Amino acid sequence: MTHLPAFINDLAIILITAGIVTIIFKWLKQPIVLGYIVAGFLASPYITWLPSISDMENVKIWAEIGVIFLLFALGLEFSFKKLIDVGGTAAIATFINMGSMIIIGYIVGKLLGWSFMNSIFLGGMLSMSSTTIIIKAFNDMGLQKNKFAGIVFGMLIVEDLAAILMMVLLSTLGVSKKFHGMELFDELLKLMFFILVWFVFGIFIIPTLLHRLKKLLNDEILLVVAVGMCLGMVLFASSIGFSAPLGAFIMGSILAETIESKHIEHLIEPLKNLFGAIFFVSVGMTINPIVIKDYASTIILLTCVVLVGRVVFATLGVMASGQGIRIATRAGFSLAQIGEFSFIIAALGMSLGVISKTLYPIIVTVSVITTFTTPYFIRMSPTVANWLEGHTPDKWEKLIKGYAASSYKTVNKRNDWIKLLKSVLIFVAIYFVVCFAILLLFQKYITPFIIKNIHDTWGAILAAIATIAAMAPFMRAIMMKKNRSKEFKNLWNDNNFNRGALISLIVFRIGLCVLLILMVLIPLFPSMTLLMVIISLAIITMVIFIQGFKTQSRIIEAHFMENLNSKQMLDESKAAILPTVENDLLSKDIHIEEFEISPLSPIIGKTLRELNFRQKTGVNIITIIRGGIKNNIPDGKEYLYPYDKIVVSGSDEEIQNFSNQIEVQNDNIAQISHKKNGREHHIRLSQYIVEPGSEMIGKSIHQLEIREKTECMVIGIDRRGISLTSITPHLKFEEGDILWLAGEKDKLNAFEANIEHNTSIHQKNNID
Repeated sequence: MTHLPAFINDLAIILITAGIVTIIFKWLKQPIVLGYIVAGFLASPYITWLPSISDMENVKIWAEIGVIFLLFALGLEFSFKKLIDVGGTAAIATFINMGSMIIIGYIVGKLLGWSFMNSIFLGGMLSMSSTTIIIKAFNDMGLQKNKFAGIVFGMLIVEDLAAILMMVLLSTLGVSKKFHGMELFDELLKLMFFILVWFVFGIFIIPTLLHRLKKLLNDEILLVVAVGMCLGMVLFASSIGFSAPLGAFIMGSILAETIESKHIEHLIEPLKNLFGAIFFVSVGMTINPIVIKDYASTIILLTCVVLVGRVVFATLGVMASGQGIRIATRAGFSLAQIGEFSFIIAALGMSLGVISKTLYPIIVTVSVITTFTTPYFIRMSPTVANWLEGHTPDKWEKLIKGYAASSYKTVNKRNDWIKLLKSVLIFVAIYFVVCFAILLLFQKYITPFIIKNIHDTWGAILAAIATIAAMAPFMRAIMMKKNRSKEFKNLWNDNNFNRGALISLIVFRIGLCVLLILMVLIPLFPSMTLLMVIISLAIITMVIFIQGFKTQSRIIEAHFMENLNSKQMLDESKAAILPTVENDLLSKDIHIEEFEISPLSPIIGKTLRELNFRQKTGVNIITIIRGGIKNNIPDGKEYLYPYDKIVVSGSDEEIQNFSNQIEVQNDNIAQISHKKNGREHHIRLSQYIVEPGSEMIGKSIHQLEIREKTECMVIGIDRRGISLTSITPHLKFEEGDILWLAGEKDKLNAFEANIEHNTSIHQKNNID
């Protein structure tokens, strides 16, 4: 009989046990992740009456591969543009929640008599929610379209990036085993530098490469190429001192910005599921029943810390970001658990040998308990929110509704200085990092090669010319970009003080470029510092006035932006509404959702007037998509047919009521695009203000016949700082009302002309 290697025997035990247990958990409607952990416990050496693995070292190797693919898949779903889109709400809330839990975890660890490293790692573990468990719970309860769920998803995105940063810092801390503030700060700067460099060069090269090779990339080849890129970045990250999971995550986030991202995500999913299962099984193998028994009181304490601490600080974080009590409470109760990243952080501590072996099974047990409690906490949240709202004084209106809504300012009053400085700082930081990366690349590889083959001064001169020429297009962008922008011109023409400040800003940017050139010249000509300063100023002048550098800079930037935005443009062309529309309503109790009409729905064959959704559920029907045709702002005579896609606007409760009424299945919503006469028919939003003396004052929507005359719909009104979303046809307009209108762009632009020639109304701004 042929002798099989031990790792094949162990793999068979792991997968058979995992398969049986996860089927049982699926039948019990429990998270599959818990099934893997239980399977690991059953296959561990602690359970002697069942077949168990013989070599944990092999399992650890598979588990490491599992972490790599888990982080790669996470990066594919992440994307840095998505991080920007989640806005300040998620960032502020996550910062408060995570920061508080890290401090609380550290304090609890020290009170338990644990070491510094155990305590700081404990804080990191307690600060991470479980994306898998939350998504599963929301899907099971049909809550994924609620506003608070969108905020939770945004917080999870921010947590993902924060977890990566935390892993790097904890690794540095684990290696040094001492808290050196400057060392950690240097490591963080190094991390941010390399993330930005990888991202910029990755976006510049990889989408173009995939596009040109598309005809040659079938599923098999694309899978091999994607995994090769992932492991290549893993090797590169490891070679410069970062962790393998970080490299996998960065490559995933780069590929997330390509048109092939969904295709790659689909291809990589089986690998992620297989090796991810082995990782979670390996987590379960660390659960020692004796440790659990001996540390039962600690487990109970930490469970209470998670359930209370995460609810309190997540709720406070969401409220601090501008949301009201109800939204904040429901979001906070949804985050009352720890999960996958906690295991990864614990595994990191174990691999570095800086945390106790008992901490791993303790944290896994806490995770299992809090996973089971998550659905009950989510169901409990509306009751708690109602109680808090009922016991909050009416005068604390901003606390109840959220100051983001109460203090909302119109979009056309943005400060030109803020817009200009924000854009300038972003591109200056990016281009400066790119220049610095080029400088390091030349100093490490190209300059030594040139000097080795061309001796004396001529070699140094040639090396300096080559380095500066490579940096020149980016330096010109640092100095000149945005100097002719609308904001710059407005500020320049406003007053002399602005002119002085703008000139100072330009001088600062020129100074950065002078610094870059000196960093090239002084190491090559150390005894000629003063002359190098003069030469650097001359070079700056040449870079500004030579047209070739300007042209090259624009070509490079256009290519980068095309690669960066190609996926977004494709998604927007397929979407019923522009994705940015929902972001514009984050501060309102209104959001827009798309549904597909099931063939079994009772509303089939009826008109919108018969169904009267506005009166029955409170939602507005904005768009009906049938086949490849969009019917924006449909009238009451429109019939509904099977598989129609309908876009509606309303509050959380209104949309939930609408979903229940049409009995729609949300799992397979399709996005369809249509162009008519070469023009995209997207629903957009616009704001209008009813000016003093307007003939709209005192008249209702019905009297003005807004839908009939303008083909636009009023979906909300801001009145004296209060947002009105229950808009009836007989609601009368008042002076100063801010109208939120939905419609096609050209209809919104012509709203004033179409409503009535003698109606005085001022369009404030269009929101794309």
